[in-house]
Amino acid sequence: MAFYRKLGRTSDVRKAMLRSLATNLLYHGKITTTVMRAKEVRKIAERLITAAVKEKDNYSEVSVTAKVPRKDSNGKRVKEDRDGKRVTVYDEVEKTIKKDNPSRMNARRKILSVLYPVTEVPADGRKRRQNTKEVDMAAKLFDEIAPRYAERSGGYTRIARLGPRKGDAAEMVVIELV
Repeated sequence: MAFYRKLGRTSDVRKAMLRSLATNLLYHGKITTTVMRAKEVRKIAERLITAAVKEKDNYSEVSVTAKVPRKDSNGKRVKEDRDGKRVTVYDEVEKTIKKDNPSRMNARRKILSVLYPVTEVPADGRKRRQNTKEVDMAAKLFDEIAPRYAERSGGYTRIARLGPRKGDAAEMVVIELV
């Protein structure tokens, strides 16, 4: 007896599809797919959320000094002349950052080995290339998703049936985070 469904795909295509579905489930909160795919994605997503819940508070805060470019009222960098060259002016700022402990770092690496990188595009569509940003999915799991499920011991997803798909009558479901 197999421990996973093959879903009619070769192993590399199946793994890529499941990684993509898991990434989209954790990013958007819910996705629509077939029953078999949802049951496979549920295993992956619940494992990732469990790892994040276990390690969500396992960090130490460190105070560091960082150089930040000074900006004017328009948001442009302030430049000044030094030795005949235009140079950006930097201010030193004291920041506190989260430093992962070794077990949280290991969990972060395992999470990032499963999830694909997500690029967030602005909704209005203007200046698409300039205003895109990378979303740190591991940070989203640790900071947003894990605290919601801290009191819960498993069962982070729900599968709700929608009925057959119009083209091939495959049973469709919505899988969502509870």
